[in-house]
Amino acid sequence: MVPSTIRTVALPLANPSFEPACKVRPATIRFSGLSQLLTFWHLASFDAPTVAVVWALAFAQAAGVHLQPWIGLLLFSGTWTVYVGDRLLDARRAMHSGQFGTLRERHFFHWRYRWVLFPLAACSAVLAAFLIVDRMPVIIRERNSLLAAAALAYFSGVHSTPRPPTWLGKIGAKELLVGVLFTAGCAAPTLSHFAAAGIAGRWPLIACLAFFAALAWCNCRAIESWEAGKRESHVPLQAGLLSLAGAMMAAGLALIHPGAAALAAVGAASSLLLLMVDRIRYRISTLMLRTLADVVLLAPVVLLAWGAHPA
Repeated sequence: MVPSTIRTVALPLANPSFEPACKVRPATIRFSGLSQLLTFWHLASFDAPTVAVVWALAFAQAAGVHLQPWIGLLLFSGTWTVYVGDRLLDARRAMHSGQFGTLRERHFFHWRYRWVLFPLAACSAVLAAFLIVDRMPVIIRERNSLLAAAALAYFSGVHSTPRPPTWLGKIGAKELLVGVLFTAGCAAPTLSHFAAAGIAGRWPLIACLAFFAALAWCNCRAIESWEAGKRESHVPLQAGLLSLAGAMMAAGLALIHPGAAALAAVGAASSLLLLMVDRIRYRISTLMLRTLADVVLLAPVVLLAWGAHPA
């Protein structure tokens, strides 16, 4: 149940003369029904960890790999810690510089409840570290250290000066890096099994991982476009092409690798759903639009619920 203290989330320190690019409507966000749970899921940064666990389980199921429960817990706690830290740092930088227009509802939420979220994120980080040291085999820990270093380098770069060149933003380089790192983190448990057993004959699954990295990139670019209030959206073209590519992959892999085919099919469904969300972006609030951007990425849960049996 969502605590009654957060049923309304006022935007603090707002400048009355400034109209945010994301066109937040209204200044005070009210929750009700199912939207209350979904928006809290997003505002509290539970969305990305949930997607990460669902994707990791779906990748493993498609590959015929069984993941221990502690792996899901590690992925959830680690992802949540990173996202909470990222949003608190974003909010802190904007508060000190007075650039409130760069912040969204999730940043204001984290800053308002920072005295609760920061200790919880610290505990989550300790839990993740304990699981890595206590449960993760040394050889896998060493393999994943490169991914952790890349994520740390990105995280440090985002919150340091000078800022990245503007031309990188125009081609979506930041969003592409986020998509690649996020997908790599979700796939790491499965890829570690590949390294032990060899990757021969695994190309269908590798192709699916590349597809999901492109899907995550498209998702990040859609969010950036929506929150910036851009009239011209690239989402229809990019999401449409991804949906078509996913459907073609699913058809082509159906006889070769049913597990990868099913994974490509749900990826295509996510792309199509993202396209549908873009079509209604002017009919719903910016907050709900941002929330639905991550909801559509949960399509692989269908495979988990139906218990698909990969080849």
